[in-house]
Amino acid sequence: MDLAPLTAVATAAVRDATDGPAFREDVLRETGLKLYVIDGKEEARLSAQGVLLGWPEAKGLMCDIGGSSLELAEINNGHVGKRVTSELGPLKLAGVPGGKKGLKAEIHRVVDVLAEEMGTDHKRLFLVGGSWRAIARLDMERRGYPLTVLHEYRMTPKSLAATLKWIEQTDLEEVRQHTSTSAARMTLVPIAAQVLKRLVRVFKPKEIAVSSYGIREGMLYEQMPDRLRKRDPLIEACRFAEQKDARSPGFGKALFEFLEPLFKSVKPAERRVIKAACLLHDVSWRAHPDYRHEVCFDNATRANLGGLTHEERVFLGVALLHRYKNSREGSRFEPLFAILSERDTMRAEVLGKAMRFGAMFAVDDPQKQAELRWFPKKRDLHLYLQKDAADLFGEVAQVRFQSLADALDADITVKTRR
Repeated sequence: MDLAPLTAVATAAVRDATDGPAFREDVLRETGLKLYVIDGKEEARLSAQGVLLGWPEAKGLMCDIGGSSLELAEINNGHVGKRVTSELGPLKLAGVPGGKKGLKAEIHRVVDVLAEEMGTDHKRLFLVGGSWRAIARLDMERRGYPLTVLHEYRMTPKSLAATLKWIEQTDLEEVRQHTSTSAARMTLVPIAAQVLKRLVRVFKPKEIAVSSYGIREGMLYEQMPDRLRKRDPLIEACRFAEQKDARSPGFGKALFEFLEPLFKSVKPAERRVIKAACLLHDVSWRAHPDYRHEVCFDNATRANLGGLTHEERVFLGVALLHRYKNSREGSRFEPLFAILSERDTMRAEVLGKAMRFGAMFAVDDPQKQAELRWFPKKRDLHLYLQKDAADLFGEVAQVRFQSLADALDADITVKTRR
């Protein structure tokens, strides 16, 4: 594949193994790769940087669990702060003497030490590591949660406590079949669950978020200049998709600018999702017309995108669904729609119908052809056409503009400028 030079790191499994040095020599001889064995604090730093790759504005406490260790790191405003490491990995804890009481006592002792070092004023806990992801997947299973994307999955302490109790009372081998969790991973879950239970009780976060990004992404982040680190991962991914798959790369930006008058009062967090939708509005054009709306929704909600909450994923999906279809009734995705509030569902519908109109009204720059004005208090929607563009406002365009107005519950005015 003609890849750039690889950088490989090894963590607790190699640094604690008696034959670790011999293993590194074998790897070097057989592959030419030099394994860098990193200590626990460096492991914490790289994992925290992985979280920042997905959420540049992340603030809270990163918690990375491996088989033999557990690391904590502060993250705030794009920087990694204090870091600590411990031996709270489930494989290491499985060898603690004293049975269940001995295990519980050791977990309590170590977590209390970690709390003294890191403080307990962190509002959000970012979970990194396979055992945490397995627990999050079980939380989804218990709740009947419809969107099984682990990255950016959020849990409240109350919901997580119910799941941890449920894990104690459940045949995990039986539920393993439904969650696509490996048998080896599931065997670590009961001990990892005890660790997480104590962490949440001691650190008292208001919210727990799952990150699929960790050391690997942290190593990539390490090589990025600061100007790249500050870019929005969602918008960058959507720009890449548009350049690769859209019929007219660059039109998404023009469409966003044309539709901006409809969304003047939205908050920055929603504005970026609206921009993302405009960039993605045409990337699924190769799909069969009868299924294009479904392909759009599926891509938006299940794509490997960073910087996107589950609510934002569904918002993006509903908007892109309505880019190609007026109604979502009878959709096989109905269970996922419930993740959004009724208000946000309607706003996504408005965005989709606005894109549906704007995308067919002009093929290069809609602002050169017309101007939209929206008066939300009066519920008035105005369209001002340039003289040369009047013929573009044909029957189909009129129908789509009226559909947008109906979604806004607005009266419309259409004028041609001289």
